[in-house]
Amino acid sequence: MLYQKCVFLDRDGVLNRERGDYTYRLDDFEVLPRVPEALALLKNNGYLLIVVTNQGGIAKGLFTKTDVLACHQKLQLSCNNLIDGLYYAPSHPDYSESLSRKPDSLMLERAMAKYTIDPAKSWMVGDSLRDLDAAEKAGVKAILVGDKYEAGTYPMQVNDLWEAAQVIVGKRG
Repeated sequence: MLYQKCVFLDRDGVLNRERGDYTYRLDDFEVLPRVPEALALLKNNGYLLIVVTNQGGIAKGLFTKTDVLACHQKLQLSCNNLIDGLYYAPSHPDYSESLSRKPDSLMLERAMAKYTIDPAKSWMVGDSLRDLDAAEKAGVKAILVGDKYEAGTYPMQVNDLWEAAQVIVGKRG
């Protein structure tokens, strides 16, 4: 059986602008600079691209699954349909428990089973420590992006997805 390598991607703060609140309206959904180029670089180097995102606003009743899917469609269109899979956890600990929600790793594990992914050859790119916790539980390497945490918070920390992609394909780091 041929195992594939993958880059798991958090959504808000990695692929689209983190607003500090839930992003579910298409007008508020803004793909970050260099994201399409980063995804193309990863894809050209043989990586599957899978989004894993917590969307607790669904459980809170703030927005619907349809809103999330519309944002994911906008993301795909903005990135030349390079994303192979989009997983989201609609639960929130105040309303419903779920092993899918990061820091748990069920979204990653489901994708690994479906796409025959080798965790040893795979990465998680996230902007939150809970993303990195999920990566560790699933056995994949992780990179922290953004400026939410002080420099040195995590061993592998860069500014954005473009820099993370450079590290993953071995052009930096």
